Amino acid sequence: MISATTQLLTLFVAVGVLWGLSMRKRSKSNLWKLPGPKSTSWLKGAPYMMLSVVRLSEEHMKGTSRNSRIPPERVNSTKCLWSNEHQLYTFDPKVMHHVLVKPRFINATQALIGSQTLWTVGHHHRKQRKSLNPVFSISHMREMLPVFYEVVNKLQKALIEKVESEPQEVDMLTWISRTALELIGQSGLGYSFDPLTSDATEHTYSQTIKNLIPALQRLPALRFLVLRLIGNIGTPRFRRFLVDSIPLESLQEVKKMSDYMWGLSEEIYESKKQALAAGDEAVTQQVGHGKDIMSILMRGNMNADDDKLDEKEVIAQVSSSTLIFAAMDTTSNALSRILNLLSVHPGVQDKLRKELLEARSTNEELSYDTLVELPYLDAICRETLRLYPPGLSMSRIAIRDISVPLSQPIVGLDGSKITELAISKDTPIVLSFINSNRNPDLWGPDALEWKPERWLSPLPQAVIDAHLPGVYSHLMTFSAGTRSCIGFKFSQLEMKAVLSSLISTFKFALVKDKKITWSQSGLTTPFVEGDTKHPRLPLTVSIADQSKESA
Repeated sequence: MISATTQLLTLFVAVGVLWGLSMRKRSKSNLWKLPGPKSTSWLKGAPYMMLSVVRLSEEHMKGTSRNSRIPPERVNSTKCLWSNEHQLYTFDPKVMHHVLVKPRFINATQALIGSQTLWTVGHHHRKQRKSLNPVFSISHMREMLPVFYEVVNKLQKALIEKVESEPQEVDMLTWISRTALELIGQSGLGYSFDPLTSDATEHTYSQTIKNLIPALQRLPALRFLVLRLIGNIGTPRFRRFLVDSIPLESLQEVKKMSDYMWGLSEEIYESKKQALAAGDEAVTQQVGHGKDIMSILMRGNMNADDDKLDEKEVIAQVSSSTLIFAAMDTTSNALSRILNLLSVHPGVQDKLRKELLEARSTNEELSYDTLVELPYLDAICRETLRLYPPGLSMSRIAIRDISVPLSQPIVGLDGSKITELAISKDTPIVLSFINSNRNPDLWGPDALEWKPERWLSPLPQAVIDAHLPGVYSHLMTFSAGTRSCIGFKFSQLEMKAVLSSLISTFKFALVKDKKITWSQSGLTTPFVEGDTKHPRLPLTVSIADQSKESA
């Protein structure tokens, strides 16, 4: 039997070895020199605390420097239990450029989702991206606008039926979420999820999409520790076997959601395949009239000589994350936020309604060029996406040791001058889009205020000079580089089509005694204060007096 002394000695040796290894690895990195919250427990390590990145950005990093470290026990780490590694939290423009534009980092969730454009890498990613470029061209979006209006008109009709006799309290989150899913369903899949009537029940797909993010957040340690390891082992069938074998309820819940979304996408794909075989007339008779993304993607893939996608890749483009998931959440989140803000700022709402009614005086349905060029509508969308990006942050993992330059030198905790960060392989990096968009050094002292008018005059020179890598309006809302959101213009067009109808027709106001709060858990979601279990956005909706507004 091993004596207590031997056990204690073994423990000290083990701890010493672990500490030595962690310090040796840390010597390659200088992240430990950066400011940040103090470590509270080295022994408990990364997976023990597992605070979310979003909570860190809101609670710990607010108002700190552009580059901060997150201590080991607060890291969603890929390391072992007692790792002494630090995670980088940044909204430095130059660091974000190197992380997002240079091919030296991968997404930490890559192993879970599969082969969609959001997660693939290298030539495979470029091939998939190339196949999708035509469907996000301006010429194609012009063709899709009538499809958007078909959906929006259904929403308008349903709301008129609810409030035409008198103002009513309406949960606009439910209606906006249903509309966003139907928009991307018809324009993306050529499939109708929802008739947008008051008596219709919510589609299972809609419920699955809304529950996916909370389900993923219930297994953060597994996402970073297990799935990334599984992603490089054996064949897809073997990896599926490994996932099936893990007796974790939250993981099996996510697997069932993924299976359902994939299965529905396969059904839609087979239906499109049969229609394409029957000829163009059969395709145009389907939902989306053959102009939906899946139909165009399949038709282009059939005619491609090189770089063809196999059937599973085509299905992946229109399954959970790439189109439906990303487009639905971005659009519904931004639209819900705008309706809430317009209710808080009735003067802004009136000004927007006046602009829309004047534009619609000659044509009830605005043309593509008119819709996208309305200055105040555009300013409201940009300012909302600046101050309230649907995704607060993004995570990346370094695939090799690398040095990244800083926009400005900083003084480390040891007094040394730091001009670049030495980042070790496998180091997790959190890119704070919300803090970049709200940085007062760039946007000025009113950076935390919602002011659509800021977009009606030249932006601050500091914003221009920062050379932010974002693909949209000097913002990080839609990310940057080759892995930026390919459909960001598509999403904006959807938003403007919905707003042009809703604000022209209805007046939105806050409901007395119901304060709206917004969660900060991955994707921001509205709740009524005191009820954090049921996301909703109750607003008082009434028919707008168009004659008064257009006067």
